[in-house]
Amino acid sequence: MKKILNLIGRTKELFIDDINTHNKELKNIVSSSTFLVLGGAGSIGQAVTKEIFKRHPKKLHVVDISENNMVELVRDIRSSFGYIDGDFQTFALDIGSSEYDAFIKSDGKYDYVLNLSALKHVRSEKDPFTLMRMIETNVFNTDKTLLQSIENGVKKYFCVSTDKAANPVNMMGASKRIMEMFVMRKSQQIDVSMARFANVAFSDGSLLHGFDQRIKKLQPIVAPNDIKRYFVTTQESGELCLMSCIFAQNRDIFFPKLSENLHLITFAEIAVKYLKDLGYEPYLCKDEDEARNFFTENFKSNTEHSKQWPCLFTASDTTGEKDFEEFFTDAETLDMNRFENLGVIKNEANYDEEKLNHFENTIKKYKQNLTWTKEDIVKEFFKMIPDFGHKESGKYLDAKM
Repeated sequence: MKKILNLIGRTKELFIDDINTHNKELKNIVSSSTFLVLGGAGSIGQAVTKEIFKRHPKKLHVVDISENNMVELVRDIRSSFGYIDGDFQTFALDIGSSEYDAFIKSDGKYDYVLNLSALKHVRSEKDPFTLMRMIETNVFNTDKTLLQSIENGVKKYFCVSTDKAANPVNMMGASKRIMEMFVMRKSQQIDVSMARFANVAFSDGSLLHGFDQRIKKLQPIVAPNDIKRYFVTTQESGELCLMSCIFAQNRDIFFPKLSENLHLITFAEIAVKYLKDLGYEPYLCKDEDEARNFFTENFKSNTEHSKQWPCLFTASDTTGEKDFEEFFTDAETLDMNRFENLGVIKNEANYDEEKLNHFENTIKKYKQNLTWTKEDIVKEFFKMIPDFGHKESGKYLDAKM
């Protein structure tokens, strides 16, 4: 934890004061409750699962589509925390499948359901097919599992949103904003809560996680030098989600308060800190060719470069990148007094039934016909979010190193 905090420019854990203040109550509630964690083998899902497990729940079932990540989760938990008296089981299932529906039918009785499953990458909007899967995962699987939770008498349903849902400029953020609308509709039948938070440092598939992969494969570090982001650790993401799940009132959205402990930092700055922590100095390359060829031309033959690592830091020009991050909009009502480091967005059950039905029916028709374009989907997103700030540059991250 301390090492990652140093890399993202912090010295203190974000939520430690709130966790300490409420930990006794948190332990009492968790130890007397049953939980289902969906998407539990992703970085945030694993963090949430561990926060629940270490407080000894009566039942903890974890579902994720990734069999390999689920195996690692179990190994990690057994190595870190050992065992509990409660019922702990994992299931490698696709939430959209009939097998998952059969699993829910066989039990389905939980006090809390936490949905961490998501397509989270901006790069997933580059083609219409992955984009449709994003909608299915982020919006309709959430709505489906919400309905199942209502039918099974679940006490609270939590799902993770994103800071990018506030005034969204990319399809991923917009899909999460639309998800929030669907959740609000169901909030009249079940208590719901959500969380918006910043980039999770070194989470699976993230640019920072990619730094580790580049080092292992003797490849250059590439990062934008003009994009600043807020970062939380994986443990902090788990703490935030669990706090929202347990303590939020119906329709609340939790987010980290901005403070001296949470500030903006560029990916390039983190890259430099990361390399120096490993004992390397960044060697700034002028283009991709120089970066790619650095090791073959210099590293093995010249000791001068043995403690240098090739870096390519450039400005970002790809579709979907937001100039700045925000956790809430001017139109949202906030409670900034309940917690020390957690802010709360207070929501009424405001949604447009006609819009939600139209969106659902239109997407369903596209899928039935097996024909749609990205432009078709973008058009529907604008109907749902009239001030959607989407701009198409024609450039995507997959075209870069």
